[in-house]
Amino acid sequence: MAKSVKCPLTPAASRLLNTHPIEAQRSSHKRGIVVVDFGSQYTQLIARRVRELQTWCEILSWRSTPEAFQGAAPAGIILSGGPESATHDQSAVIPDAVFSLGVPVLGICYGMQALARQHGGRVASSGSHEFGFAEVSRVGASKLLPGGDAAAMQVMQVWMSHADRVDALPPGFKATASSSNAPIAAMEDDDGRLFGLQFHPEVTHTPQGLEILERFVHGICQAGRGWTTREIVRESIDEVRAKVGKDGVILALSGGVDSSVMAALLHRAVGDQLRCVMVDNGLLRLGEADEVRAAFDPRQGNALPLNLRVVDAREEFISALARVADPEQKRSIIGETFIRVFEREAGDLSDTPWLAQGTIYPDVVESAAAAHGHADLIKSHHNVGGLPERMKLGLIEPLRELFKDEVRQLGLALGLPDGLVHRHPFPGPGLAVRHLGAITSDGLDVLRRADKIFLDVLREYSWYSEVSQAFAVLLPVRSVGVVGDARRYARVIALRAVVTSDFMTADWARLPHDCLAEASNRIINEISEVSRVVYDVSSKPPATIEWE
Repeated sequence: MAKSVKCPLTPAASRLLNTHPIEAQRSSHKRGIVVVDFGSQYTQLIARRVRELQTWCEILSWRSTPEAFQGAAPAGIILSGGPESATHDQSAVIPDAVFSLGVPVLGICYGMQALARQHGGRVASSGSHEFGFAEVSRVGASKLLPGGDAAAMQVMQVWMSHADRVDALPPGFKATASSSNAPIAAMEDDDGRLFGLQFHPEVTHTPQGLEILERFVHGICQAGRGWTTREIVRESIDEVRAKVGKDGVILALSGGVDSSVMAALLHRAVGDQLRCVMVDNGLLRLGEADEVRAAFDPRQGNALPLNLRVVDAREEFISALARVADPEQKRSIIGETFIRVFEREAGDLSDTPWLAQGTIYPDVVESAAAAHGHADLIKSHHNVGGLPERMKLGLIEPLRELFKDEVRQLGLALGLPDGLVHRHPFPGPGLAVRHLGAITSDGLDVLRRADKIFLDVLREYSWYSEVSQAFAVLLPVRSVGVVGDARRYARVIALRAVVTSDFMTADWARLPHDCLAEASNRIINEISEVSRVVYDVSSKPPATIEWE
């Protein structure tokens, strides 16, 4: 991976890492896979892909103790990528405990380079970097790659992200694939126990990646199965009950997928001990507070009737965000204000000492809050890096180990309606991170109306359910337009729609031109404060889904 600038975690985020380890043991899933984390942004995605194969997967840092690796008793090890260079003497190394286990090992990107170097191979700067799509060709028989022992050349499309490459094979290893920029794009030892891939099989941009991982996890490692939605439900409920006991729990309910699934899970786990509170922070979409109130109103016979209280804190949030343009500062302020509001709403903390949040894996990953904090910070999330240092409430986050698609499966298993479970995600900081620059009430009003028009048009063209997330962004610039014979110097709206299965990687949606044209025409014609509409055609990576 390319070198990048390290950003420190906030004190609150660092504290959370110690109290909410991602690699928490699941006692019912033995003989799983351990991912050794070297700081890659994709470490948790590797774990997600393994779980997609119904095999439990946990993450350990390369700095973990030998006892931690021995206690995990894995069927196999996967070495993640990372931001460092394996050419440096001070780079992270694979611990001896990995090899002493005697199980198969698969190194990905940096993991492959470290594997090669520690076994006597050579790693060097590739000169010409590879970032994005690439083609690799099979150059020999392989137990890992599709096609098995077939000698015929096979070309695979893969996703590369590296500045270094294995320049010389270690003794006892053979190359099994190559690319134009990486002559050794895959390798394995003669005993069929050590494997390396320069490309990333865990991302959806590598079409045969899941097949490769399945060959490793089930074919080579013979790992067990049993990581299913039913088990997630059972174990999550057991964990919540064990932690909470007879205490009260207050849930931050936004009406989005994550918090709704949390509500269903907690309602089943603790029943009347649950108190749900929605904060109208002035950063919600058009009419959203009313929609959420109606969706969970017990008088309307809904699937999940809850005693929901909606708190009007619009003035408090907007005042706190006045003249704040930096996105990280926005998130920190929102996180601080959220906690203070919930502490007030909890009232007597002697019987309601717990705050439940719908924090999920991508929140943690992008806040650089992996279990041992080695990943580079992309952006903090208000519910991770934005939490205040001193909290009166303890945290309950049973979804913290799950990706978005796992959360959706969990929601369906808990009986939530499909329309609610498959609703597009909405960021915790709300429109604050879609209103670029300093936030104003007028700007939020423009953004709400533009966003509503865009989503309405997507539904009209039957594209809302075809994309994973779609929204409007208010840019901090103005542009000249002509309305009739008059000059209009007004705001610019960017439209964003992506397709993804895990929200760790995403591609921009190829919306029909007619659909985009109608959205643009309606926004400009119906909102006099807008003069121009643009469409975002950036994938993740290198971009993120949200703009801030």
